[in-house]
Amino acid sequence: MLCDFCKDNINKVDYKNTQFLRKFVTSQFKVASSKRNKLCDKHQRRIANAVKLARFMALMPYTRNQTVKR
Repeated sequence: MLCDFCKDNINKVDYKNTQFLRKFVTSQFKVASSKRNKLCDKHQRRIANAVKLARFMALMPYTRNQTVKR
């Protein structure tokens, strides 16, 4: 069984596209499991690395408490 990224032949994951990365984190901003994301190991690692880099660059919060409350 192929993951969605393998089907669409996506090889790069952009850390700057935070709306796209939000699909792969839980409500507490943890990286969701590969079973929940329905990704293969290779693409799960790439998503996890992109989320970590986006957090480091302050594009995504580490926890839910760091979100802006309006």
